[in-house]
Amino acid sequence: GMRSHAGVAATAFRALADKSINIRAITTSEIKISILIDGPYTELAVRTLHSVYGLDKQ
Repeated sequence: GMRSHAGVAATAFRALADKSINIRAITTSEIKISILIDGPYTELAVRTLHSVYGLDKQ
């Protein structure tokens, strides 16, 4: 879970902040992070997080 991967949440928060995406709410558990943002930023946020975690690699 996230306990064994220190910095996962901080990485997400920093990546979104770097794109000026305001986080409205956050919930976390041992296995997930949920982040509430304004709708118009959805695509940018998804692309940003995919990039920062390497999920955009083919």
